[in-house]
Amino acid sequence: MMNLALSLLLLQEHEAASPGLVSLRLNLMFWTLIIFLILWFLLQKYAFPAVFEMVEKREKALEEAIESAKRDRDEAARILADHRAQLEGARGEAQKVIAEARAIAEKMRADLLEKTRQDQQDMIERARTEIASERDKAIAELRHEAVDLAIAGASKVVEENLDSDKNRKLVETFLASLGSQGDAAGASPATAKSGKTGKR
Repeated sequence: MMNLALSLLLLQEHEAASPGLVSLRLNLMFWTLIIFLILWFLLQKYAFPAVFEMVEKREKALEEAIESAKRDRDEAARILADHRAQLEGARGEAQKVIAEARAIAEKMRADLLEKTRQDQQDMIERARTEIASERDKAIAELRHEAVDLAIAGASKVVEENLDSDKNRKLVETFLASLGSQGDAAGASPATAKSGKTGKR
């Protein structure tokens, strides 16, 4: 029993010598609060402003980067729209130039065909005129030779010179009447022949 009382007494003295974790120690709390306030004051005066300044600079740099990216994006969109508009304009202009060139080529082709047709017609008309002129000249020469031959033959027959103007006109008139009758006779068979051909 004595031993038990002695053990309890020793335990109480030991607890009084070493306080527990829950027990309050005002001296330690006071100095901890003082150190915290001093550290807070130093941080507030020297560290926090530099940190806040760095954070603000970083935020401003990020905002400026975002704004610059937006401006670049808007500028790129505007440039792209301008390029598209220019491309559409160039495409329209090219189509217009092609259409104009095609119209000019068609007009030149039509003009060239018309000029060629007109030149051919002029050549045909000139050829017809030249042929008619040569034919008339040949007929005149033949008539003149026929008159000379007729006069020569008649003079042989009657044994006198019939080279007077009056006799020459008489023979030319006679030959002309023969020529017109021959032409009419030549035209009639030709007409009849063409009629038969048409009937076939």
